[in-house]
Amino acid sequence: MLFISPTEFTEEHLDTPSPLPTMADSMDIDDSLYSRQRYVLGDSAMQQMAQSAVFLSGMGALGVEIAKNIVLAGVKAVTFHDCKRCEVWDLGTNFFIREEDVHSQKKRVEAVHSRVAELNPYVQVSVATDVLDENTDLSFLKRYQCVVLTGTKLSLQKRIDYFCHSQQPPIKFIGCDVFGICSRVFCDFGEAFEVSDPTGEEPKELFIQNISQGNPGVVTCMDSRTHGLQTGQSVCFKEISGMSELNGTTHQVTVLSPYSFAIGDTSSFQPYAHAGIFRLVKMPKIFTFETMEQQLSDPRLLTPDFSKPEAPLQLHTIMLALDAFLEQYARLPNIGCLQDAELLLKFTEEISRTLKNKVSFELVRSVSRCARGCLSPLAAAVGGIASQEVLKALTGKFSPLQQWVSQRSDVLSLMYITIQTFDRYDALRACIGESLCLKLHKFQVFMVGCGAIGCEMLKNMALMGVGLSRCSGELVQFLECYLLFLDITTAAAASLEINPELQIDAHLNKVCPATEDMYSDAFFSRLNLVVTALDNVEARRYVDSRSVSNQKALLDSGTMGTKGHTEIIVPYLTESYNSHRDPPEEEIPFCTLKSFPAVIEHTIQWARDKFESAFSHKPSIYNMFWQSHSSAQEVLQVRIILHTMEGSFQVIKLLSRRPTQWNHCLALARLKFDKYFKKKALQLLHSFPLDTRLKDGSLFWQSPKRPPSPIEFDLDDPLHFSFVVSTARLFAGIYNIPHSEEQLSYEAVSSVLAEVEVPEYKPAEKVSTDETVKKPDQLKMTVSSEEERQAISQLQEAINSSFVTPERLRMTPLFFEKDDDSNGHIDFIASASALRAHMYAIEAADRLQTKRIAGKIIPAIATSTAAVAGLVSLELIKVAGGYGFELFKNCFFNLAIPVMVLTETAPVKRTQIRDDISFSIWDRWTIFGHEDFTLSDFMNAVKEEYGIEPTMVVHGVKMLYVPVMPGHNKRLKLTMHRLIKPSAGRKYVDLTVSFAPEVDGDEDLPSPPLRYYFSRESESGETA
Repeated sequence: MLFISPTEFTEEHLDTPSPLPTMADSMDIDDSLYSRQRYVLGDSAMQQMAQSAVFLSGMGALGVEIAKNIVLAGVKAVTFHDCKRCEVWDLGTNFFIREEDVHSQKKRVEAVHSRVAELNPYVQVSVATDVLDENTDLSFLKRYQCVVLTGTKLSLQKRIDYFCHSQQPPIKFIGCDVFGICSRVFCDFGEAFEVSDPTGEEPKELFIQNISQGNPGVVTCMDSRTHGLQTGQSVCFKEISGMSELNGTTHQVTVLSPYSFAIGDTSSFQPYAHAGIFRLVKMPKIFTFETMEQQLSDPRLLTPDFSKPEAPLQLHTIMLALDAFLEQYARLPNIGCLQDAELLLKFTEEISRTLKNKVSFELVRSVSRCARGCLSPLAAAVGGIASQEVLKALTGKFSPLQQWVSQRSDVLSLMYITIQTFDRYDALRACIGESLCLKLHKFQVFMVGCGAIGCEMLKNMALMGVGLSRCSGELVQFLECYLLFLDITTAAAASLEINPELQIDAHLNKVCPATEDMYSDAFFSRLNLVVTALDNVEARRYVDSRSVSNQKALLDSGTMGTKGHTEIIVPYLTESYNSHRDPPEEEIPFCTLKSFPAVIEHTIQWARDKFESAFSHKPSIYNMFWQSHSSAQEVLQVRIILHTMEGSFQVIKLLSRRPTQWNHCLALARLKFDKYFKKKALQLLHSFPLDTRLKDGSLFWQSPKRPPSPIEFDLDDPLHFSFVVSTARLFAGIYNIPHSEEQLSYEAVSSVLAEVEVPEYKPAEKVSTDETVKKPDQLKMTVSSEEERQAISQLQEAINSSFVTPERLRMTPLFFEKDDDSNGHIDFIASASALRAHMYAIEAADRLQTKRIAGKIIPAIATSTAAVAGLVSLELIKVAGGYGFELFKNCFFNLAIPVMVLTETAPVKRTQIRDDISFSIWDRWTIFGHEDFTLSDFMNAVKEEYGIEPTMVVHGVKMLYVPVMPGHNKRLKLTMHRLIKPSAGRKYVDLTVSFAPEVDGDEDLPSPPLRYYFSRESESGETA
């Protein structure tokens, strides 16, 4: 690198592969890389980001977290600046620094540069190693849209922030630090920063029940749906019948109730008749920022923990005292140094007088004790928050932080001894002490799931040394799809690169009832902690139930876009995940999907259902049927004799209509077009003409019911062409029919379809409008005698013509895969949904939105993933330390707004059996028996051990003892072995026991699960 002068600043490009063209070059977004993030930011913000450059100073724990996140997000270019060389200390805080980098004394930025660049080939990554100080000419910063400083002295932060603030347009400035257990983030985006979308929430469309004529006019939502609006917001209207003057207009609202709002004078408009939809209109918002110099003495602070409203200002004060200490002594307080703690206390008292607040002396001493240390999970959490602010600065998407957030972790032990051993854990040891460090090293963790959060958790645990080689860390992927096999083994290998001392066992099994012989109680008994990194509720509930039954702590977390949550579950202290239930998702009525869609979600779900039915369910039924029946001749004979056979009608229909070449697939797709988009509409209008009225005299076709319009097939319409070709491809897939790219051309398809004869429409029976009707089971649908005769005839004909071969008795079911654009699955759903939307005059969704809804894709972004994993990892330290209930914190955050709420965990509830007997979900009673142990012995043992006599004993669904049941009193003399009949090797069973109520007529009293061991020796080496 050429060094020009002490005041000029240069950057260099190390030898790395040339980056791909940026998104901004082609304005095309690589969906394979950004598919989940697009749903968070939107394409417009993504393209703005791809035209932006960022300067990031400091490649310590916090800096490398921010570097990772913004490179993954896809900025155009980023310059990493750092002057320090790699030290042993960095191995426990910087996941991209390796032991060889420390041995060779490589500069941190050079060690990190290439590894970060590998994360995203679209991002141009450069480095700078010049000293950045009070003498540096800052004009080089003009080429960047955002400047981020970490590990920088406050005086220099103020100078650079002032320079950025004074530019036109302003350069967005972010300053952030982590000092031991404390952290802060500061933002300054200029005097007038415009945000296009303050919340990122997708505006809902709601149907209108009524609009009054008056001043003001009052809009009432249909079906008492809550509108979620706030006074001052604006809505636009469409599809209103009667008061049509409102269509296409925007009005500011005054909220009257959760279901109604006023919009101004409607007295001169026509009377409202029916129908209509309103939608929130998002309005840009201007945010104002002050410089850091102005904000130091009168800070605007985010309050994460409302139970401690004074905490943010106290932390702000202490961190300013640390800045003053650093300015005066050119260092932070030494670890555990009492003299430095007193010096820091003096700085704090001085600043407190200026800010007019009080700070706990003990808190100051705690911060001083570990200020030079570093908690890598805290850096991860703060890095996620700061990175999201970078993306806001570049895109104007979401509300920026105004202007400070300060956080403190409660992981600091009140009494600990720090021993500096000059190894990778010294930064952690400075914060939590040697004893807790050793506990972490011996911790055995069972992590279920290894997606985005799981990988971030692994990184954090590797840096902290959770589960070293002298103990066993367990890692398990809850697999929903074989495509994830590579991910878990890759994640395990990457963790070992960060920390070779780790022991990780990567399993590829589902964690579910079917694998309880593998993940048995004996397996759980070896664990200290269970961590879930899952994306579905069912899996979470199962893992939680296993953790509770084995009395193991569980850390759960999840994200959805910019939102995240953490839940801490600790034995005997907190409730469990299963203690609370979210309301079930509202299902779309079958008749709505089938005949009366009202919104785009209905048409997308209809298309998804059609895919599952035609290309997955029916082929699966077909294969199962022929696996159960040896030949077509056998089926024919049974049909002739019995006239019926469950499932045979559908299977014979599939066989008789089975295409044998590509042209047949195209013809079949063309017929499906008419069936779905023309004949369906004609049938509905035949059954319910447009002037149909209900018994009360109101129109049948009124909101939310939309009358359909038949669609005439037009091959020149790209949507029609896409539907026919994608449908034909899927038919070819299930019937194993090859085709070439040539055959997909417009000319080839047109030539085939010109020969297809489409039958004329004939009206059928009336359509059901009952919303309680469920989707019928195709195997159990009633079939007329005429259809039976036709089925027999078709099968006879197929056998006689030698059409039936072993190959034709097999189909290949297709399993919906949303992330492979080459398979045609999304092509079919997007085109089918859009055509149905057109048929019902519903505004169609674009391909990206269709893919999200059909694939039930959870939006995700690296910033919130990093934040949530960091917060969970901080709680992991508390679990290892055996901390008390009041120190555990659940968290909910939304980085878009931004808001972060820390709350105490829910205390465990106890169920009272008698005045002196109670239990919680964590309790388990135990009785040890022997070979001759009778049911009577068992009853007496429970009474003797727990002070209450059982009145009922149940094993699973089998009632072992219920006094009112005939013959059950005789069972008292039978042995437990004989009653339960355990399988070979079974050491114990879990029984359900209840007790007589104290007052006759009341319900029986419950008990905790009761584990009965067949012998006392069974307790060791448990096998359920």
